[in-house]
Amino acid sequence: MEAAGTDSDGREFKSPDEMWLEHTGDNNKKTQWYRDGVAYWEGVEASVNGVLGGYGHVNDADVKGSEGFLQTLLAELFVDGGIDRHLVALDCGSGIGRITKNLLIRYFNEVDLLEPVSHFLDAARESLLQENHMASDKHKATNFYCVPLQEFTPDVGRYDVIWVQWCIGHLTDDDFVSFFNRAKIGLKPGGFFVLKENLARSGFVLDKEDRSITRSDSYFKGLFSRCGLHLYNSREQKGLPKELFAVKMYALTTDIPKKVTKTRSKVKANRPGIIK
Repeated sequence: MEAAGTDSDGREFKSPDEMWLEHTGDNNKKTQWYRDGVAYWEGVEASVNGVLGGYGHVNDADVKGSEGFLQTLLAELFVDGGIDRHLVALDCGSGIGRITKNLLIRYFNEVDLLEPVSHFLDAARESLLQENHMASDKHKATNFYCVPLQEFTPDVGRYDVIWVQWCIGHLTDDDFVSFFNRAKIGLKPGGFFVLKENLARSGFVLDKEDRSITRSDSYFKGLFSRCGLHLYNSREQKGLPKELFAVKMYALTTDIPKKVTKTRSKVKANRPGIIK
């Protein structure tokens, strides 16, 4: 990986390797990198506006874009859109449960949440357990894991979809690859990953404040290849403020998938469960 990049102070790096060596080049530096990242978010209020960095108003556009992409993937990859299947999802970097509450819990029978910032996860648990009482037993938040991505290993074959949004930038390249290699075992046959992230125009941009890296599209694709993952589909997020990074969604599979042929009536039957 030879693409050049910069940090938030404007310093230039010739390659990601140069940057990672400086910031995570030994065990002490790497431990501090992850500790600082969690510490940053521990100072952020547990609200939609907080987890979205003061841009709470982008929530609706974000959810709409994600839902359209998810609907396409379910229709193409699961027989009958998964309507006769007990669907389980993992929400990685779940924060306060924003994506679970506004999207995933409407399509999946169970959603597990993974989040290293304890007060975010407490807020998610409180909100979603209330939601569970109003929902049918068929759509619920099940498990809440206060564990960082780089330390998490899922149960074998539990998940149809593992959703990773706005959190993978905190992982080093090696831990990125390690995470996806561990997470593969958590997918059911035919299951897939969705990665939704900010994009740098080229190379990478390091945010020294929250200890995260924004990677370019080609940077991501190089890492996907290292993970042994196949890029099934991708889509750009629309409707976000121009001053923000571009955002892209990637659907990733462990094998080269085949599209499932369905009748029109079955496709129409693929609708989210009503929980309110």
